[in-house]
Amino acid sequence: MSRIGNKVVSLPAGVEVKANGSDVTVKGPKGELSWTFSSDIEMEQEGTEIIFIRPNDSKSMKTIHGTTRANFNNMVLGVSEGFKKELELRGVGYRVQLKGKDLELNLGKSHPDIVKAPEGITFVVPSATEITVEGASKEVVGQTAAYIRSLRPPEPYKGKGVRYVDEYVRRKEGKTGK
Repeated sequence: MSRIGNKVVSLPAGVEVKANGSDVTVKGPKGELSWTFSSDIEMEQEGTEIIFIRPNDSKSMKTIHGTTRANFNNMVLGVSEGFKKELELRGVGYRVQLKGKDLELNLGKSHPDIVKAPEGITFVVPSATEITVEGASKEVVGQTAAYIRSLRPPEPYKGKGVRYVDEYVRRKEGKTGK
């Protein structure tokens, strides 16, 4: 059940890990992330490899073991490479502008929606209908992208709205008047 927890996490060059009990801080070229893991799981560092060890084989320990390792691996990937989510706007008149660090979205409402960039998040606007959310924390990048999408989710009849680039929106036929 915890095959993920048994995998070794390799640290890339330029990434430092500091552990103080169950508090772990990972620092790299893209930023710094810190997290408090379960105190039952032990972390051992051997050079550039990190192993997580659980005290017993109970079901709850196995789940915490795998989750801890996965969260730590995401922290290492985030500070070394970073995460990004790409969104696109579809609809007549739907557009986005970058105002400083914030986004101004015109989504067919009577007013533009302003999205402020959370700490550690940067917005890139390659064109008037594309948004890229970038950052070191996978959780914050995903939450920010989901919030932007929730401002005008894609509707099934015409496909208008904000969607992820690789998202498939199932279309409905609508009334035919027969």
